[in-house]
Amino acid sequence: MTETKRKMFIGSHLSTSGGWGKLLERSHEEDGTTFAFFPRSPYGKRSKTLTEQGARELGEQLRSEHYGPLVAHAPYVYNFAAKDESKREFAINAMEEDLRLLAAIRRAGQPIYLNVHPGAHVGQGSETGCRLIAESLSRVLNDLAETGDAVVPILLETMAGKGTECGRTFEEIAAIIDGIERRLTNTTTQIEESEESETLVGVTLDTCHVFDAGYDLLNDFDAVLANFDEVIGLNRLKAIHANDSINGLNSHKDRHANIGGGALGLPFFTRMVNDPRLNVLPMILETKELTPTTHRDEIALLRGLAQGQV
Repeated sequence: MTETKRKMFIGSHLSTSGGWGKLLERSHEEDGTTFAFFPRSPYGKRSKTLTEQGARELGEQLRSEHYGPLVAHAPYVYNFAAKDESKREFAINAMEEDLRLLAAIRRAGQPIYLNVHPGAHVGQGSETGCRLIAESLSRVLNDLAETGDAVVPILLETMAGKGTECGRTFEEIAAIIDGIERRLTNTTTQIEESEESETLVGVTLDTCHVFDAGYDLLNDFDAVLANFDEVIGLNRLKAIHANDSINGLNSHKDRHANIGGGALGLPFFTRMVNDPRLNVLPMILETKELTPTTHRDEIALLRGLAQGQV
């Protein structure tokens, strides 16, 4: 395996049906070196099969196989910007449970993040929405610190701007991060025992979402990354959701196309997998499974683009 291939951590969002062992089996089938999964039902119900003991065993196995960082995905039902306080409370309490479960993987030495859609302000305005999100997520992190739980970093996902989504601009993401960190206690400013001294809050760049939000990754790739660096900081960028876009630039539609089959196309993905700022990050496919081998084929395609073989 070449050096470039070794550095590239690519996988897809996998089903947890059957438990931790089946999750790893599915990753092997697609020849992945990272993956994503929901730590509970996408609708918020707690899993009976994803135990902390199993999480620790999974972490040990992944570490022995030299997997890249995992990017677990918080359920879509969480809305940290909801008007209804009870909905925010549900999201806060459920995320604390999620992070305690995932911490068992981290304690085994396997890097892992929890990616989250920031939330929708549902008519309250983006400023209020971003404030509520920051208040909610800082409470999650402070609660975990108070109980002595190991901390798994939270990644805010860049959004397409559909409806009243918060996080549609780099400025909104930066405002949420700033709001979280201003509310953190001193004991939670950094993750203990982390070789990289990672901060607690990072970002997942979804290529479809960013493009749909109006950032021209296809024609102004370097300018978009420079803007990200100026507003948020590339040091915050921890993961990529590698998705093509059905509707395209500034559409605010958030509809994923398969790799090379949308408005971004293979020229963009070639640029992405050969950029040293991005190709060391875990890349998660959230594309439609058109055949039983779609994700395996797309993983091979991205690796081939990095080697100039496509």
